[in-house]
Amino acid sequence: MTDAAALPGQPRGAVVSGPATERAVNVLAPNPSAMTLDGTNTWVLSEPDSPLAVVVDPGPLDEGHLARVRDTAERLGKRVALTLLTHGHPDHAEGAARFAELTGTPVRALDPALRLGDEGLSAGQVVTVGGLELRVVPTPGHTADSLSFHLPADRAVLTGDTILGRGTTMVAHPDGRLGDYLDSLRRLRSLTVDDGVRTVLPGHGPVLEDAQGAVEFYLAHRAHRLAQVETAVEDGYTTPAEVVAHVYADVDRSLWPAAELSVRAQLEYLSGHGLI
Repeated sequence: MTDAAALPGQPRGAVVSGPATERAVNVLAPNPSAMTLDGTNTWVLSEPDSPLAVVVDPGPLDEGHLARVRDTAERLGKRVALTLLTHGHPDHAEGAARFAELTGTPVRALDPALRLGDEGLSAGQVVTVGGLELRVVPTPGHTADSLSFHLPADRAVLTGDTILGRGTTMVAHPDGRLGDYLDSLRRLRSLTVDDGVRTVLPGHGPVLEDAQGAVEFYLAHRAHRLAQVETAVEDGYTTPAEVVAHVYADVDRSLWPAAELSVRAQLEYLSGHGLI
């Protein structure tokens, strides 16, 4: 058995519903798959002595899960006052409108189409609810509307799908762009270096105890994949499907459609930088 401390980001272990930091509680959605890993992590955030809570990514439209999220907050003595979205993929956002009905909360997101209420989210914004402070960090790349939320009091960052608790994420071409994604990883790295972030609360997979290690692993992985794709093109593998079959041969074939999206993003990046 591999020691978790030796894995990228030092994953905490099994993914479970329950407290993750002093201010963050996970409610794991029942939607496991090759793409969602153990399921979507829905985060309930609050100051310990506050009666108000914030929910990040209510998850899929699953009545049982949405009720569990609401009930989790209530068992903590909290009332959900706000719902936030890291991005619009259905496994994170599909249940948001129904959750808003259950809790009477507005939904704030970068994409206006996902909002319920007058307020959205913007880069550098500070969201404050019941004394809880969340700083909005733009992290496009996985999707154009991807955001992360910096939780300074816990030295943590909620990363949605930008950094996962296990494995790596895809760049969902054409909405996602690799250049943006690399910039987002560097932005997250600056949080670990300059702002003391130590913990990653991801959208899927276990909590990561070494945020900087996770970011460095992702940057190295992307550089390695880019080099592989560039070499594959030089060797005559020109279509995205051919590149996937060659470069991602060791990856489960069920993940090849997602890999092809990432390859398309990589080919676009390499072409735009004159490298192929």
